[in-house]
Amino acid sequence: MDKLFFSGHESFHCRALWLPKGYHFIKKRKQFSQESAVSELGVGKNMVSSIKFWLESFYICDQDLRLTSFADFIFGSNGVDPYLEDPATLWLLHYYLVTVKRASIYHLVFNEFRKERIEFNRNQLERFLKRYLDERNQPYSPNTIGSDISVLLRTYIRPKNAAQNIEENFSSLLIDLELIEEIRKKDEDKNLWYRIENSEREDIPEEIILFCILDNRSYGQSIALQSLLSDVNSVGNVFALNGNGLIRKVKNLTQKYRFITYMDNAGIREIQFKKKIEPWRILRDYYEK
Repeated sequence: MDKLFFSGHESFHCRALWLPKGYHFIKKRKQFSQESAVSELGVGKNMVSSIKFWLESFYICDQDLRLTSFADFIFGSNGVDPYLEDPATLWLLHYYLVTVKRASIYHLVFNEFRKERIEFNRNQLERFLKRYLDERNQPYSPNTIGSDISVLLRTYIRPKNAAQNIEENFSSLLIDLELIEEIRKKDEDKNLWYRIENSEREDIPEEIILFCILDNRSYGQSIALQSLLSDVNSVGNVFALNGNGLIRKVKNLTQKYRFITYMDNAGIREIQFKKKIEPWRILRDYYEK
C-alpha cells in the first residue's frame, strides 16, 4: 500500500500566486529553509512551509525540489500560462493534486469517498478517513484529519459571506472550478452539508480530458468507457464527470484527432487509439490555439 500523507499545509489553503512565486524561487536555486525565504516570498514563516508543501502537492516540484516538466511547461521562460489565467490550467492542477497523492485527502475524496456518498458533512468525511486509515493500520492524528478537511473545503468552496475578509476568503486557487458545493441543508446537529455531484463539466476543454487519459499509464490503446468513468484516477472520478459529458467530449475529440475512434456496439462502449500519442502534444495544441 502506498503511504498516505496528511498535514504539511500549516492550515493554509494554496493561494493563487503561491505556485508561480514558488516556481521562480526554486528556479533561482533558493532554499525554503533559509531565513531569507520569508522576505523573498513575502510571507510568514509558516506560509513558507505551506508553499513548499503545495508546490509538491500540485506537481510543480518533487520532494527534492526538482522542478517538473509540467511546471516548466506552465511557468517556464516560454511557459504557456505563467499567471494562471486560463481555467484549463486550474483543471490540470486539480488533476495533479488528486493523482500525485502528496496531499492524500484529495486522492481519497475524489476516488474513494464519493463512491459512498455524493452529499456529506464534515463528520461523515472524518469518519470515512479514520476508518480508511484504521483498516490499513496507518497511524494518524485526529486533529490533523480535521485540519485537512478544513483546508480541502476552503480550497474548492466559494464563501457565502463576501463581506468578511474578501482577500482571504477568495484567494483560494481552485474555487472557480466549483467542484464542491455547499448545500442549504443542516441536520439536527446543525452540521453544514456539501455535495460533489457528477455533471457534464462543459467548461473543461476536451484536450485536458484527452491529456489526462493519455497520461494514465494503466490504460492501453482500447479503453472501456466505464473505466474512464470509475477507475482510480480516471477522468470520471478526478473531474466528477458524468457519462453524457464524457461521451460528448470524446466525440468532439474524434472530430479533432484522427487517431481516436469511439465505439458503441451492442452495449460495448470504448475509445480506441490507432497509435500512441505523446500527451504533451495535446496540451501544446490546446494552448497554441
